[in-house]
Amino acid sequence: MKTITQIQFAPAMPKRKRTAAYTRVSSGKEAMIHSLSAQVSYYSAYIQKRPGWEFAGIYADEAVTGTKDSRAEFQRMLADCRAGMIDQIISKSITRFARNTVTLLKAIRELKLLGIDVYFEEQNIHTMSAEGEMVLAILAAHAQENSLQNSENCKWRIQKKFQAGKLSGGINILGYVLVDGVLTIIPEEALIVQQIFRDYLDGRGIGVIMKRLRADGIVISHNGVAWILRNEKYTGNMVLQKTYITDHISKKQRINRGEKPRYFVGNSHEAIITKEVFDAVQQEIARRAALHQPNPKPPQKYPLTGLLKCGRCGAPFRHRLGGATGYKKPMWICSAVNTLGKAACSNQQISEEILLVKTEEAGGFIGLEQITATGPGTLSFLYKDGKQVDVTWQNPSRRDSWTPEMKEAARQKSLAFAAEKRKEQEATS
Repeated sequence: MKTITQIQFAPAMPKRKRTAAYTRVSSGKEAMIHSLSAQVSYYSAYIQKRPGWEFAGIYADEAVTGTKDSRAEFQRMLADCRAGMIDQIISKSITRFARNTVTLLKAIRELKLLGIDVYFEEQNIHTMSAEGEMVLAILAAHAQENSLQNSENCKWRIQKKFQAGKLSGGINILGYVLVDGVLTIIPEEALIVQQIFRDYLDGRGIGVIMKRLRADGIVISHNGVAWILRNEKYTGNMVLQKTYITDHISKKQRINRGEKPRYFVGNSHEAIITKEVFDAVQQEIARRAALHQPNPKPPQKYPLTGLLKCGRCGAPFRHRLGGATGYKKPMWICSAVNTLGKAACSNQQISEEILLVKTEEAGGFIGLEQITATGPGTLSFLYKDGKQVDVTWQNPSRRDSWTPEMKEAARQKSLAFAAEKRKEQEATS
């Protein structure tokens, strides 16, 4: 007789929510760093105490403003969300997450499409709720307006200091330290500054000055030396508001070419360089510039221009032609090595042919953000979606890299050299 028995399934265990937290402090000051550390500790404990949650990490940006969307940890969190590694996110408040309304709503909408809820503790808002986005838009706009007001207040305070002939804040200048708002000479550093000015007036170029400084263990970039030679503060005078911030969202710094008032403060502090020496250097800078007229052609652009940087010293890689005369091929070399030699950096150059092949192996140029030459024979490719690909490479042997034409040319050169030697022997015998 046929029997039918219902099969009983064990109830499925509820899936634990992979929960991450995002936090940020907008200043690198010690108190703020302590605040960041406290937030990381708080959220680590908070998430791991919840029985239905699984700890998915803390993403913490340090000394970065919330009006920008280039925050490294914020972008890494979004990449991990796209990769399916996170189910929900906790943040203290909307302003900690983002002060820019566009950035906030763009991120929230993308996360909603991925099915990821963001909970803001201070406002008690879940973004996956029906009213969540509307409330967020209102609060984010309010946060952005507060950010604008704070920015305007800060600009007003800076402007008042400039009008009073005072520096707006901390300053990093070789030879001086700020004491009670006044630039005070550091004697040992002042000697270095004076030597830089003497060397330039003696006819040495900036590259030679850089090498001499490095030989003494003093690392200053090409732009750094040029900046020292043009800085009027070494004469005991100051020009204030040489640059300004365009807006509170992008926070881009621009050279002040008359858009804002500038202020000259005479005899504001003790001089390191006399006015006569400084003026002589400015005349010499102008004289050398006149001898080297700028090339009217725009700089050559290559497929890898702006993408490749050195993982050892941080300098960009630049394009050059390398190899023996007649057999030159495009190469990429660390600009520090190219300018100052191997004493400045030990990274090796790499042929463009190898770079192009390895780029295709890593995933191609689409979405490629940066290539880092991490060391001899290693490259790291970073894409805008957060993907990172590490590859290795090696130079082919010289014999393998020679074309038939190159081999034949070398053979003919050897035959000609041997024939010349025979003639010399016959003439002396």
